Amino acid sequence: MNIPKEDQQNNNHRKIWTGVVVSDKSDKTIVVKVEKVKIHPVYKKRFSVSKKYKVHDETNQYKVGNKVRFIETKPISKDKKWVVI
Repeated sequence: MNIPKEDQQNNNHRKIWTGVVVSDKSDKTIVVKVEKVKIHPVYKKRFSVSKKYKVHDETNQYKVGNKVRFIETKPISKDKKWVVI
């Protein structure tokens, strides 16, 4: 569990997501795809929506296809605001 100290104390308001790794080509960064099922407000039809997040992986241990949980943290770079739990 690689959670920075400031996140260990105040993690009750941090968002936690679960997703599948789709890319691990960058050093210390993985791209995780999160899928949610939503319902259309008028037609009531279910559809899936996905979004990709760049997540910090300090040890480079996660590979494509792994299921991971990650938590919101302070910005590490322009796009990385998440850390693997």
